[in-house]
Amino acid sequence: MKRQVLLLISIFSLSPVNGQVSYSIPEEMAKGSLVGNIAQDLGLDVKRLNSGKARIYTGDSAQYIELNRERGVLLIKEKIDREALCRQTTPCALHFQITLQNPLELFPVTVEITDINDNAPLFQKEERRFEISESAVIGSKFLLEKAIDPDIEGNGLQRYTLKPSDNFVLKLHSQSDGSKKVEMILQKPLDREKQEHISLVLTAEDGGEPQMTGTMQIHVTVLDINDNSPVFSKSVYKASITENSAIGTLVTKVSASDADKGSNGEVTYVIGNSMDTVSKLFHINSQGDVILEGPIDYEREKHYHIDIEAVDQGGLSDSSKIIIDVIDVNDNSPVVNMISTSESVPEDSAHKTVIALMSVNDPDSETNGKVNCVINENLPFEIKFTSNNFYSILTNSDLDRERDSEYNITVTCSDEGVPSLSSSVTLTLQISDVNDNAPVFERSSYEAYIVENNTPGLSIFTVKARDADWNQNARVSYILEDSSVNGVPVSSYVSVSADSGVIHAVRSFDYEQIKDFQFRVKAQDGGSPPLSSNVSVKILIQDQNDNPPQVLYPVQTGGSLVAEMVPRSADVGYLVTKVVAVDVDSGQNAWLSYKLQKATDRALFEVGLQNGEIRTIRQVTDKDAVKQRLTVIVEDNGQPSRSATVIVNVAVADSFPEVLSEFTDFTHDKEYNDNLTFYLVLALAVVSFLFITCLVVIISVKIYRWRQSRILYHSSLPVIPYYPPRYSDTLGTGTLQHVYNYEVCRTTDSRKSDCKFGRAGSQNVLIMDPSSTGTMQRIQSEKSILDEPDSPLEQKPPNNDWRFTQGQRPGPSGATGGPEVAMGTGPWPQPPTEAEQLQALMAAANEVSEATATLGPGTMGLSTRYSPQFTLQHVPDYRQNVYIPGSTATLTSNPQQQQATAQQATQQALPPPQASAQPEPPKAAQTPASKKKSTKKEKK
Repeated sequence: MKRQVLLLISIFSLSPVNGQVSYSIPEEMAKGSLVGNIAQDLGLDVKRLNSGKARIYTGDSAQYIELNRERGVLLIKEKIDREALCRQTTPCALHFQITLQNPLELFPVTVEITDINDNAPLFQKEERRFEISESAVIGSKFLLEKAIDPDIEGNGLQRYTLKPSDNFVLKLHSQSDGSKKVEMILQKPLDREKQEHISLVLTAEDGGEPQMTGTMQIHVTVLDINDNSPVFSKSVYKASITENSAIGTLVTKVSASDADKGSNGEVTYVIGNSMDTVSKLFHINSQGDVILEGPIDYEREKHYHIDIEAVDQGGLSDSSKIIIDVIDVNDNSPVVNMISTSESVPEDSAHKTVIALMSVNDPDSETNGKVNCVINENLPFEIKFTSNNFYSILTNSDLDRERDSEYNITVTCSDEGVPSLSSSVTLTLQISDVNDNAPVFERSSYEAYIVENNTPGLSIFTVKARDADWNQNARVSYILEDSSVNGVPVSSYVSVSADSGVIHAVRSFDYEQIKDFQFRVKAQDGGSPPLSSNVSVKILIQDQNDNPPQVLYPVQTGGSLVAEMVPRSADVGYLVTKVVAVDVDSGQNAWLSYKLQKATDRALFEVGLQNGEIRTIRQVTDKDAVKQRLTVIVEDNGQPSRSATVIVNVAVADSFPEVLSEFTDFTHDKEYNDNLTFYLVLALAVVSFLFITCLVVIISVKIYRWRQSRILYHSSLPVIPYYPPRYSDTLGTGTLQHVYNYEVCRTTDSRKSDCKFGRAGSQNVLIMDPSSTGTMQRIQSEKSILDEPDSPLEQKPPNNDWRFTQGQRPGPSGATGGPEVAMGTGPWPQPPTEAEQLQALMAAANEVSEATATLGPGTMGLSTRYSPQFTLQHVPDYRQNVYIPGSTATLTSNPQQQQATAQQATQQALPPPQASAQPEPPKAAQTPASKKKSTKKEKK
């Protein structure tokens, strides 16, 4: 019997239970049948059942009853069989509880299941046969089978009846277990000659309504007897003899009796089958002894049947039979023959796959011939007897080549004789590999970390999978499964090496764009078909402090000014404004702190370190400036930390017009430099340095020009300037071919001015001073001494590249000279006449007068448009080649020729027209192009 026991342990406080409700229902009620109105019986409203979510709690037992909360009734959920539920136990009941919520309530309910007569008495056998001799005595007992009725009490088994009852009657005996033993008693002698077969019906009845019965048929056969004839003591004699027994062994003894007296009572014994071979093996004497006379073998004959006859002297006889069983001796070992074997089987072979067939034969009998074949233990094989001494070796579990690739199966067959004899045989079985193992990853899932801003191609980590198969089936390849991360294929984020499983980063990750992502890696073997497994990989991006804080408020605008107003009546702790900043990094990299970097008045304001609130730290006074400029720096907590600055304009005023008047010029500050003070000091130092430098240069130039004017003042000879065609006076103000242009560019409403100065292609001019009375040789000598004070005063040959031909020199037109004249070193071939000299002097005076008319005092012949830094040393050599009438010397500014010229000027004022000595070969002088390059290098 299954009893339902409910142990309820509640941690809630339950309202008091009103009482236990019990119902009684018969078994086998249809599904949905009404058990009872639980709401009415418990005194509850149907609404309470619904609001309290009433339900049935049965614990671990099956639920046969269900609750209809809308109607408040209990219904049959499953059909109940009392006999299956409780068997013979009474009473049979279902115990469960109904629970309610809000508040919690518990009501125990018991439903008793009553029995109905749904089972009839049943006999195990439908018929029973008896063989009874006609000489059976009255009162002989014959045991009958009992009937079984699963029902209980009045519905159970009540009585038995036997019909017809002419020869036999029933007798019941009560037993200790409550059941009854049924016996059939012979009450009238049997006579085979009158009735050889008797048929009876045994009926079992229960007490239910309606009444149900069960019947069993009984068949009785009456046996005949032979009166007054010799009668063997046994109709059949049984004897046994072991094989290989010695000749003369007594097998058995028979006896027959005869009620007659005299000769009719004397009995003799004879073997009836004298023509059979049995008569040669056995012999029976007058005393009824059966003696062995020949060898017997169990494997040749197992049983011997001897018909014997007892004959009295009256001619009446009786026959009997002797059955001799040959007892086997275990003298034969089992013979094992392998019929068919398999050299190898695949490891995925199904259960009960036959791998070998064999036959086992033992000629012995019974236990001696009963053979048991076994195989060595711990092998996934079994041996099974099929039929006719044939055995098969089968697989009884899964084969796994990875566990065992070869099996040596030893089959041992033993009989059950004493002593036992056995035979054995061994076969070798190879297990061939099948791709039945998918690659297995070392972990169920992987998780790896990588710092953002990594280098593309960086190795993140390695996934590893192993395959237990062999050869090609164990070769593992790694494949990145197709998936997407934020709509982008995962292959654009990572890649996996097919052979090694190394996962590389394809791109540089940004924590602010993606913090983590997942993908799956598949490991696939090389079998056919291939097997694979996949694993989930999660990549976590670690943050770096790669983003500075971003200021959200106050907003920094380029063209307009935003200022916070603070009334002059503000007290200490007055909230001026709040700097709001964010950092897109995470963790400590996003922890922000606020500091006041610069302020117009540091004693007036402070900034909250954590919240960025700008507050006053003292009382605002009338002496405080209206315009207050605060520079707040926002730093994060990263390593290294990053920062951002914000400028907060604060107006200390009580009215808006006052603020407007003070902040008018602020709108022009488009770019406010945090290091303004440093740049102002630097600019002041540069301007001061330039001023002092210019002052020194101007004084030096003045002194230099004064000394040059003094030198020219003592010269007594006029100078005839020579202007090359390229340097003709095109503008009437000098010999320069370009004009210095000054362009001034000023922006509207700007305090800054940008000036662009164009520089002429050449700064070389010819210096002329009409007040000079000295010779050009002396001027050139003095200039050389000023420019190169350390140069030796030795004569050097002139530069051949800058000599002029006779046709280029002033004088009579068409005058030509010889080779010496062409070189510029010899005397004039034809000295100029007095008229030519006078004409040259007049032309020179006219040109000098025109040149001095355009020159201002103290400018050395320079226009005010030209650079004041111009000096005589900037004039190329060929510009300063002049010719003095009546002299064969060529004046030049070449330092190599100045010394010789100065020495010649001291000897004679006007050189005679005779040829001078040939000087040494001249060295190459600087060309105008090379001199311009050197000038550019000096400027650099």
